[in-house]
Amino acid sequence: MYPRSAAPRGRSPYSNGLYPPPSAPRCYDYNHQSMAAVNSFYAPGLERLPAYDWKPTPSPSPVLPPRTPTMTNGRKRQNDEYSPHVVKRQRLDSSPHPIIGSPVIQTPRPHRPDHAVAGSSRSSFDRSYPRSHTNPHPLVPAVPESSSSLRTYAKDRLSGQMVDLFEACQQQSSDLARKEMCRTQLQQDIQRVYAVGRLYLTGSSMNGLGCRSSDADLCLVLKGNKRQDPIHVLTVLQRLFKTVSYIERTQLIRAKVPILRFREKGSDLEFDLNVNNTVGIRNTFLLRSYAYADLRIRPMILVVKKWARHNQINDASKGTLSSYTLVLMVLHYLQTLKEPVLPSLQRDYPECFNPLMDIDMVPDGPKYIPSYFSRNQSSLGELLLGFLKYYATYFRWDKQVISIREARALPKSNSPEWRNKFICVEEPFERNNVARAVHEKIKFEAIKAQFVESSRILQQRKDLNSILPVRTIINKESSRR
Repeated sequence: MYPRSAAPRGRSPYSNGLYPPPSAPRCYDYNHQSMAAVNSFYAPGLERLPAYDWKPTPSPSPVLPPRTPTMTNGRKRQNDEYSPHVVKRQRLDSSPHPIIGSPVIQTPRPHRPDHAVAGSSRSSFDRSYPRSHTNPHPLVPAVPESSSSLRTYAKDRLSGQMVDLFEACQQQSSDLARKEMCRTQLQQDIQRVYAVGRLYLTGSSMNGLGCRSSDADLCLVLKGNKRQDPIHVLTVLQRLFKTVSYIERTQLIRAKVPILRFREKGSDLEFDLNVNNTVGIRNTFLLRSYAYADLRIRPMILVVKKWARHNQINDASKGTLSSYTLVLMVLHYLQTLKEPVLPSLQRDYPECFNPLMDIDMVPDGPKYIPSYFSRNQSSLGELLLGFLKYYATYFRWDKQVISIREARALPKSNSPEWRNKFICVEEPFERNNVARAVHEKIKFEAIKAQFVESSRILQQRKDLNSILPVRTIINKESSRR
């Protein structure tokens, strides 16, 4: 197949001198401070995302960081140097900038669970949880030796095809570096107009669930006493962007969450920029934590998104499912198995994902979550078959609400959020319906029919090519960028 390290094809915009080609950063320092690594989970053998550093500017009254458990997982740390399997973490050593009118909630040390979640084992965490904080640089949690390779879950043909598709299509570090270089330049230009503006990559680019062809989501955070009108801000930025040389095709989209859409000049890399939609930052780090909780999560979600896109049920602008909705549907299924593959991180560690936590503290929360080891050792193919069958046969679309916050299907209430809605998927922080785009019965029936048909075909053939053109997708992804 295609090696993960393969360089992207096509013309690079940097060759035209649009902006200088700095060396790809090992991490992304969103406040232009020192480097740090804050991945919640790390799976040896997989390409890891660069570290996401979000370190607020120091203030005169620093807030001490929460105590952090040292997770050794039976392995001894040799040194603090960077290696492919050990990454040094830097503690948050300064206070955040509070949002006006919102309390600054400091992330406390996670509670020690009194009992393991069904289907999981946290014994290694229980044994190593310290009574006092002694190491400011805890280890990145490691997966068990028996599950250290994705090929462990690919012993059948279908599972192997899923791994091949994932390895060829997953976002490369070079793809993310390009997005970050553009984000860095954009922030500098935006600060000419909005001096306090801070620009953050969010969504699939940063949560570990992106493909080579994934567009980049950006959130511009503007703090201050005056509430900014998003349309006005985006209009100002649209005028500004027409004066810069490295982006083109700006388009203001007046949706429920207004966005400014534009493209990097000389490439097909597209950006969607919103203003102060900070829930997107919160769910980026929640999904990032789930993405690295188990080796099977990222390939499972990538295959489901490719399947849905191929079968024309993955476009919220056309009344079907958004990618975010699909991700929540996959996580919900994996949480509700008899032997769960995933827990509810919000339920087990509410202090790490507190919806009132100051936005500057959000990236720090997942650092304090221990490893999750599932007893469910199903192959990727078995999980995909189960996912399709669950929504084709068992899930009650008319009576249930999908909730990863609760790790279960909630009964549909008569509230306006759920009443008369065809599909109900709870946003884990705002608790509204992220599947509200599906508002036509004909589109809803098409979505259900696709689950039924794909479940039937895949169950018979056990061949991923029977429900999507694997080679065509791989070739298309490999030719991007």
